[in-house]
Amino acid sequence: MYIRAQGAPVKVRRPSDYNPSLAAALGPSQPNPNLNLAAVGLTPGSAGGLEGPDRIFVGGLPYNFTEAQVRVLLESFGPLRGFDLVKDRETGNSKGYAFCVYQDLSVTDIACAALNGIKMGDKTLTVRRATQGAAQPRPEQESVLLQAQQQIAFQRLVYQAGSLPTKVICLSQAINEDELKEDEEYEDILDDMRGEGEKYGKLVNVVIPRPGPNNEPYPGVGKVFLEYADTDASSKARQALNGRKFGGNTVVAVFYPENKFAQGEYA
Repeated sequence: MYIRAQGAPVKVRRPSDYNPSLAAALGPSQPNPNLNLAAVGLTPGSAGGLEGPDRIFVGGLPYNFTEAQVRVLLESFGPLRGFDLVKDRETGNSKGYAFCVYQDLSVTDIACAALNGIKMGDKTLTVRRATQGAAQPRPEQESVLLQAQQQIAFQRLVYQAGSLPTKVICLSQAINEDELKEDEEYEDILDDMRGEGEKYGKLVNVVIPRPGPNNEPYPGVGKVFLEYADTDASSKARQALNGRKFGGNTVVAVFYPENKFAQGEYA
């Protein structure tokens, strides 16, 4: 809740190490509903569903992560009742930590166990209950935890490999290997991809790896690499092409490391 002291707003809340079981011995933890808080200059705080013992602290987030990216990560375990990515008041930039509460409180400890310690680029996540007394997942929750960990592992690869803008984007599931064997068909696909890519900015190069002369496997076969003059164009292309349908397949578009592309590493 908030109270004004000498004209300035003061927020009153539980400490970060609040322990419900110890506090219960001291008396009620909630105000009497009949209290007229306004009469003494108090107003209930707006916590957005983020109060209580099941509130989760998520630290070690990469500073470039948007609210949408953090939400996707957390919602692998279920919908959120409350979420707050803490930002600097002056710059509006993320401070690298957030708080959340799940609608289904039973997944709280599962999420903490699965996310804590995960590497995100050069950062390591610290995920725990914001209050003391965190519990471990029960045996019947182990299968849910395993599925969640697998989902998080996939998302981590996507974030690490394809979230930071580069001048190169990689399209997966846009073409299949059989379409690349005939020279004429290959050239047609190359022209089509060049024409599509030029819609979003200055296109420098198009690379579509194809099988060797004896159909031997070659790194990157089935992928399309589009190199642009700047990240503004590549970002527009990624946004437009990701999720598009090509030949009945849903395309996945991610940014690709420029140094690997320059060295001809198309894996």
